Amino acid sequence: MKQHSDLAQEVGVKATRKLKAQRNPAPGVWFGLGLMGIVGWAVVVPTLLGAALGIWLDKHYPGGRSWTLALLIAGLMLGCLNAWHWVSKEEQAMREEREHDDD
Repeated sequence: MKQHSDLAQEVGVKATRKLKAQRNPAPGVWFGLGLMGIVGWAVVVPTLLGAALGIWLDKHYPGGRSWTLALLIAGLMLGCLNAWHWVSKEEQAMREEREHDDD
């Protein structure tokens, strides 16, 4: 009898998972491309803003150092940090959703 109840419980768990999967379909190719686009823009925008500010500073305050190069690198680092933070937050949300689905 115990074997029968274990089988019924396993079938119930699998049916529940299948219903959840049907309600929340897996993200497709377009989702992945959109995610890459968002991450790309998260890096590109601060980099270009840093370069633009650096060009403006070099024109108005010429000197021995290149503000363009310094702010381009600073913008790139800020953009990479921003993208890393955003991706880790999304990964954490996906992990929590998976753990919640397993319960």
